[in-house]
Amino acid sequence: MMKKLALLYIFILFVFSINTKAQPLYYPPISTSATWETTDPSTLGWCPERINNLYTFLEQENTKGFIILKDGKIALEQYFGTFTDQGLWYWASAGKTITSFLVGKAQEENLLNINDRTSIYLGAGWTNCTLPQENNITIKNQLTMTSGLDDGVIENDCTDPICLDYLADAGTRWAYHNAPYTLLDDVLQSATTVNLNTYTQLKLKNPTGMTGGWTTIDYNNVYFSTVRSMARFGLLIQGNGVWNGNQLINPNYYSEMVNTSQNLNKSYGYLWWLNGKPNYMLPTTQLIFPGSYAADAPSDMIAGLGRDGQIVSISQSSGLVFIRMGEAPSSTSSVPTIFCNQIWQKINELDCNLAIYEQQLTNIAIGPNPATNSITITNIMSENYECEIFNIIGNSVMKVSNQNTIDITKLSSGVYMILVRQGNHTQIQKLIKK
Repeated sequence: MMKKLALLYIFILFVFSINTKAQPLYYPPISTSATWETTDPSTLGWCPERINNLYTFLEQENTKGFIILKDGKIALEQYFGTFTDQGLWYWASAGKTITSFLVGKAQEENLLNINDRTSIYLGAGWTNCTLPQENNITIKNQLTMTSGLDDGVIENDCTDPICLDYLADAGTRWAYHNAPYTLLDDVLQSATTVNLNTYTQLKLKNPTGMTGGWTTIDYNNVYFSTVRSMARFGLLIQGNGVWNGNQLINPNYYSEMVNTSQNLNKSYGYLWWLNGKPNYMLPTTQLIFPGSYAADAPSDMIAGLGRDGQIVSISQSSGLVFIRMGEAPSSTSSVPTIFCNQIWQKINELDCNLAIYEQQLTNIAIGPNPATNSITITNIMSENYECEIFNIIGNSVMKVSNQNTIDITKLSSGVYMILVRQGNHTQIQKLIKK
């Protein structure tokens, strides 16, 4: 039975890939008051009832605004509650992708080089490291999350030197650390001699018609915009950094930005999350997980992923870009990889010809979480599956097979990662043991 389902799954993806094959890109007018052309979902073979199922899922997951672009034209657009197409919402860490773009633009203009020492722009003593340790950190290390600075400090967002402690030599350790990233904004302002909003206006917003702006919240610079403005950015990236014939970013830098940037986390570019790689890492752990972080998305999909499920997700092969803004979904995390994959599952199900597909791709559920004595796994697709629990530093502490209820009383209190394997399909969630 499972072999038949696997063959059906492959056939379904093949049919879906034909229906969504990419075409030449359309670019909306720069003026946001002008009409953005649309694509009739029926021409893509998408069923109205499946679209409603997608919207129901998004609404249940606290979504405020959602768009799918097909080759640049709006295929789906929906807002929930009182939120509208004029509403402003935060990008959270999805905004890291804008910073990556701007760094590349500054390098193109010979205002900086990503191989430069960060201290050239921030001055000596910007960390709590020794001078030799600090001088090893480059802009590229900040872009790739390989600064070597300790991400386990009490305040991970703190950009004060006292918070930036040495843990490993730059380039030898990947860790999702907000503070070194945030300081890229100071690097940009030092290199360009203008503030971050001005440089964003000149190099990104004016050429594409994007709106919005950066706001400082505590230590972080957070970008706020409409859903459509995030979609404009996604379309720019889908087009290899070209907007309506104008190359807005150096092609060589663009290629580096959206491909594996180091050998530690193959699913990370320059602040972009990359799908279809042999393995990936996640925040707060040094564990390397096998496979893609979004197994049901196209293998060429790249994404900007932010807290509470802020997502810009792009697949050139399918011609699709989707944008999700809103409050925290049920699978909440600082980097919403699971939620991104869930949305792609729902997009895959839109095809009218796939009558049973939506019944085959249910996400497993693990609960309770936090847990004290035991956890229960439900929604398993396969009769044979394996569950493995890892501690915060990536060591395996428990491994069981084909057990729906798992006794965790012997685990110490703390944060763990739980991985469930079902054949080639894996799902990972954070587990808190009380």
